[in-house]
Amino acid sequence: MSESLLAGVDVGTGSARAGIFTKSGQMLGRAEHPIALRRTGASMAEHDSEDIWRATCAALRQAIANAGVSPSHIVGIGFDATCSLVVRDTEGQQLSVSKDGDDRWDTIVWLDHRAIAEAAECTRTGHQVLYYIGGVMSPEMEVPKLMWLKRNLPQSWARAGVILDLADYLSWKATGSLARSQCTLATKWTYVAHDETGWKQDFLDQVGLEDMVEKAALPDRASPVGADLGPLTPEAAAELGLTTNCRVGAGVVDAYAGALAVLGPLSTTPEQMDRHCALIAGTSSCVMAMSQHNQPISGIWGPHWGTILEGFWQLEGGQSASGALLDHIVKWHGAGGEPTAELHKAICARIMELRETEGLALARRLHVLPDFHGNRSPLADPNALGVISGMTLDSDFDSLCRLYWRTCVAIALGIRHIVETLNASGYAIDTLHVTGGHTKNPLLMELYADATGCTVVEPATPDATLLGMAMVAACAAGLYPALDQACVAMQQGGTARPAKPEAAPQFDRDFSIFLEMLRHRQAIDAMN
Repeated sequence: MSESLLAGVDVGTGSARAGIFTKSGQMLGRAEHPIALRRTGASMAEHDSEDIWRATCAALRQAIANAGVSPSHIVGIGFDATCSLVVRDTEGQQLSVSKDGDDRWDTIVWLDHRAIAEAAECTRTGHQVLYYIGGVMSPEMEVPKLMWLKRNLPQSWARAGVILDLADYLSWKATGSLARSQCTLATKWTYVAHDETGWKQDFLDQVGLEDMVEKAALPDRASPVGADLGPLTPEAAAELGLTTNCRVGAGVVDAYAGALAVLGPLSTTPEQMDRHCALIAGTSSCVMAMSQHNQPISGIWGPHWGTILEGFWQLEGGQSASGALLDHIVKWHGAGGEPTAELHKAICARIMELRETEGLALARRLHVLPDFHGNRSPLADPNALGVISGMTLDSDFDSLCRLYWRTCVAIALGIRHIVETLNASGYAIDTLHVTGGHTKNPLLMELYADATGCTVVEPATPDATLLGMAMVAACAAGLYPALDQACVAMQQGGTARPAKPEAAPQFDRDFSIFLEMLRHRQAIDAMN
C-alpha cells in the first residue's frame, strides 16, 4: 500500500491501544498492551510512566504488524491519554508521587482522589477559573493533585523539573517538545484558553502554587489540538517501530478523542450541534457537548474554548465509575468473582432470560445510586456515596443478575441526569453518540436509549477513540488543511437506535425514584 497512513494511540486506565488508519478513516489494524496500576489505598492510584511508554510502543508495533503495512507509509501519529499527572525531575527522570519514595511510580492516576481536601480549598477561593469548571474543583484535575504533591512530598516538589498531563508526556517522549495541548491545559490545569493571559497567577498564588508554571515547565500559550509538534526523534521512532518522517500532533485527554471522532463531523452544521452529545463510556463515563456559545452550567466542566475543535466551546459531564462500578458489583457479590468479559457476558445473557418473564420491571424494588466513587456531574460532589436500596437475603447467581441489571439502570439514569441538566440550560440534546467499552454491553446500549429517551448512535468504526487520534495525526501530517476537515473526510458513520416509547413509563418512574433517593441521601448526610 503506497498511500499515506496514520497512527492513533489511546492510553486508558488499564492498557495502551494503537490503531493504523487510512486517510479516509478506515482502520487497517489494532492492538493493545496492558499497563501497570498500583493501588496504595482506596483513594490512591499510581502509574509508572516508563511502563506506559513501553506498552505504547508494544501496542503500536503489533498494530503495524496486524495491519500488514510498511512503517515508512505512516506519516502522522496522535496520542491521547487519561488525565493522569506525570512528574519528572530536572534531568527528565522519573520522580516519585508516592509516600514510599519509589521513583518508578511517578504518575498520579486520573481516578486518584487523594487531593479531595485541596480540591475543596480551590473551590472556596471563588476565583474566576471556577467559572470554567462548573463552579467546583474536582480532585481528578491537576491543580489539587499538584497542591497535594507540594505539601506532602516536598522532596519531590523540590526536584521537579517538568510535570505533564499523560497525553503531553507521550508527545514529549515522541518529539522532545515541551509544547502542551490546549485540551489538556484548559480542561485540567485551569488554563483559560480564550484569554490573552491564559494562566491566572493570582489564583495559583492563593492555592500555594505560585511556582507551578516554572516547576512544570509550562508554556505561556498552549498548542491547538492537532498542531504539528514536529517529527519523531530517532530514538522514539526506533522504539515505536516508525520513521522520523512521521509527524506528531498535539493530543487530547482520552474522552476528547472519542468526541472528536463523532462530534467533529457535525461541525458542518454548527446550528445543530446542541442536539448531540458524545458519551465516551468505559471504566468511567464522559458526556461531551459542543456549542458556539460560552454557556457555563453548574456541576459541568467547562465551557472550554477549542479543546475539541477551534471555533467551539465544549462542556464535559461524567461519572467517575461506570464500567468500574459493574466490575465492583461482580467482585463484591457472593455469586460473582473476577469480572472477566466472559462473566459479564453470562450475567447479561441470564438477565435477558429473566426479562422474558419479568420485563423491564425486573427487580423493580431494587434501586441504586451509582456514586460509589463520588458524583462528578451534575452534583460535582467527590464525597458522594453509592446507595443500594431493596436488598434481601438472596445470594445466588440470579440475585447477582438482578443487582447488575439495576446497577446498569442506575448508570443510565445518571447519564439522563446529566443530559437533563444540560437541556435545562439551553441545550436540546436528543442524540447520544456512544463510544468505548460499553458498546459491547447490550444492556447498557439498550438502556442509554430507553432510560434517557434519546436516540443512541453507535459508530461504525471499530474504535472511535483511535479514529479521533488518527484525525489529529492527519492534521499534523498536513493531509488536510484543518482538523475539522480531517473529521469530515475521515468519518465512518454509525447505526442509530431510537428509544422505545413503551419503555418510557418504567424509566420515568425509576428516574423519579432516583431523584428522590438523591434528596434522601443529602438529608442523611446533613444529619451526619
